[in-house]
Amino acid sequence: MKNRITGKTFDEERALYGVQGVVVKDCAFDGPADGESAFKESREVTVEGCFFNLRYPFWHDHGLTIRDCEMTEACRAALWYSEKVEISDSKLHGIKALRECGNVKMRGCDIVSPEFGWSVRGMDMEDCTVQSEYFMMRSDHMHFCDVHMKGKYSFQYIEDSVFENCIFDTKDAFWHAKNITVRNSVVRGEYLAWYSENITFENCKIVGTQPLCYCKNLRLVDCEMVDTDLSFERSEVEAALTTPVVSIKNPLSGHIYVPAVGEIIRDIEEAKGEIVIQKEGVPKKKVCA
Repeated sequence: MKNRITGKTFDEERALYGVQGVVVKDCAFDGPADGESAFKESREVTVEGCFFNLRYPFWHDHGLTIRDCEMTEACRAALWYSEKVEISDSKLHGIKALRECGNVKMRGCDIVSPEFGWSVRGMDMEDCTVQSEYFMMRSDHMHFCDVHMKGKYSFQYIEDSVFENCIFDTKDAFWHAKNITVRNSVVRGEYLAWYSENITFENCKIVGTQPLCYCKNLRLVDCEMVDTDLSFERSEVEAALTTPVVSIKNPLSGHIYVPAVGEIIRDIEEAKGEIVIQKEGVPKKKVCA
């Protein structure tokens, strides 16, 4: 049975350093001593209903459960180098809240944290809201479901991940991403997924200028594209689209099936991708290199 600590306030340096098998409930980590690293090097710790207003509380921890907690803007770099982490129904509002962690599960959380989630190895995130810049950079093996994210430069250099039923309002998303599937989601923002490799969008709505350029093995299945000009530049693409596209520029290879295109731009010899204008599944006009 775990030991319990309830209703206390801690503000000293490394207040609960190295604790093991502890439940900490309704406590505050705040005060004039302004101490750091409250739970550093701890194992099998559960934290419930706690308030964190001090820096670096969870570093090098293993087996960490956080429920119904609040981490303020002053609680910067809250979780680093930790493994086997579960966070639910909590607020994470400090910069760089999660880095270099592995086997992380998050559910029902409110995240306001620039540079959140760098170099994370394995994350399940469900029913969360996010405001961030450079969100989840260089992370891998993620599965996101019902996540609403707003920010810039998200999911850059990520690998081997799946995103379902999400809404992303984010500029420069998925740059240099590899082995990614996005399903039943809305992605708004400029310059989507440049330099990506093996990325697939299924039943998605894509909004914004100059998407999906310089891609390798790009696939779109039954996707909408809105206000998407200069699309697919220098990409290897197989796409089945359900809405018109403002303009398509120099696809290198593959096929793009689309109801209508405002403008087709071909000004380099390498642009060999085929564009097929079709309605109700019947090809009407084929525009080849």
